[in-house]
Amino acid sequence: MHNQPKFIPQRSTTFFSDGRSVRPQVAHTVARGQLGEDSFYYTGLMAGKEADMLPFPVSMQVLARGQERYNIYCTPCHSRVGNGAGMIVQRGYKPAGNFHSARILAEPLGHYFYVMTNGYGAMPDYSAQLTPADRWSVAAYIRALQISQNANESEVPSGVQVQNLKDIAEREGYPDSIAEPWTLPATAVSAEPPDASQGMPGMAPATGDSPVLAITQPRTQATSGKAPKGAK
Repeated sequence: MHNQPKFIPQRSTTFFSDGRSVRPQVAHTVARGQLGEDSFYYTGLMAGKEADMLPFPVSMQVLARGQERYNIYCTPCHSRVGNGAGMIVQRGYKPAGNFHSARILAEPLGHYFYVMTNGYGAMPDYSAQLTPADRWSVAAYIRALQISQNANESEVPSGVQVQNLKDIAEREGYPDSIAEPWTLPATAVSAEPPDASQGMPGMAPATGDSPVLAITQPRTQATSGKAPKGAK
């Protein structure tokens, strides 16, 4: 029983001419679940270019999954509203990408997937932390964030009430500061010059005060998919 006629993985053998007990895979063998026929799904590229589309329909479940993954892996750098003023900025790092800047707003959805897959600048890739499906879900949620921070009252569905966020904060017992637009801390060092005339979405306005609004409606109805600019 001590000397059994069997092959032990990674041990040599005299049975085969190449001396290996483990046989090489048949040429062009693909592991189960790793075929990857849909190149766009796995790369975010179509004909070598980033495409502005998703490989599957967007649902509330997809956005909820994207929000969950985003809050775990993206908020430390990009913040909950995606303005690049995450906690790392308060620790002396440069601001991360502001999803509401003109440059990033113009990027297609495939760009966000590609960056999460391969990294960009100082940002490492997150392919080990996020599956392809999760990366697409996060990309969809980033687009939802961009819509929420740039909406206006004219886009609010009929019958949905719009309230000042400061009034809501006061009613719920929160401090007034919770309704104020976000500002970069003094430790932040930006690589890009700010636009003094327009300010940055999700940040404090460059000049003057602007009310921060929130959309509310009866709890028995579905909530709106958009929130006016500055709402958190």
